Amino acid sequence: MKPHRATTVLVLGILGLVICGLLGIVAWVMGKNDLKEMDAGAMDPSGRGMTNAGRICGIIATVLLIIYAVIATAAVLLGALGAAAGA
Repeated sequence: MKPHRATTVLVLGILGLVICGLLGIVAWVMGKNDLKEMDAGAMDPSGRGMTNAGRICGIIATVLLIIYAVIATAAVLLGALGAAAGA
């Protein structure tokens, strides 16, 4: 049975929330895969709670990253439209 990577997933999820949203994607994918392996009995299930917490942090970080990207894109487009209208 493989050892769990719960600490890694949780740290990546928290860093995704605090520092870099791209790390949230990594935490989400790693957490999902690790939980799948735990369900199959191939990975130590003792870190299930921390793995799930890291996965959820990763999901939240990814959603926030998408929201920020949409807002930034809208701001750039509005700025370009405002510059074009003022010229």
